[in-house]
Amino acid sequence: MKRAYPTFILDMNDGSEHPFLACVPDLDIYTEGESFADAMEMARDAIGATGISMEDHQENIPEPSEQMAAVEKVRQGATDLDLSKGILTYVDVNFSEYRKKIDMKTVRRNVALPSWLNYEAEHAGINVSRVLQEALMKVLNVERNI
Repeated sequence: MKRAYPTFILDMNDGSEHPFLACVPDLDIYTEGESFADAMEMARDAIGATGISMEDHQENIPEPSEQMAAVEKVRQGATDLDLSKGILTYVDVNFSEYRKKIDMKTVRRNVALPSWLNYEAEHAGINVSRVLQEALMKVLNVERNI
């Protein structure tokens, strides 16, 4: 699932190490970067991490707001800074691709094989886990992210 979220990026112009502040009001995300491009990338990463965390907790990922609604949300959330004065851009994230990129933990699954097939695989030096992964990717028509 790919979505593009309105994101406000404000140049704080304060000489700090991370002078660009990024806000994604639909997901209540605040992050920062060393440059405009870095702030966009940090926002993309934060959106991806937030989205897959919501999926893992069976929560619905909010739809992106229209421009005026995003401006209103960022103004309502403002305290000291009016982030709506920053540059409004849209940051896209493909949540499925993001999950493949970062969710590399392994999961143990028990697989039942006939003894003779297990014997043949062991003697041939075949990595059964690898073969299973490749077969699942083929059946699901997905590719490994490198």
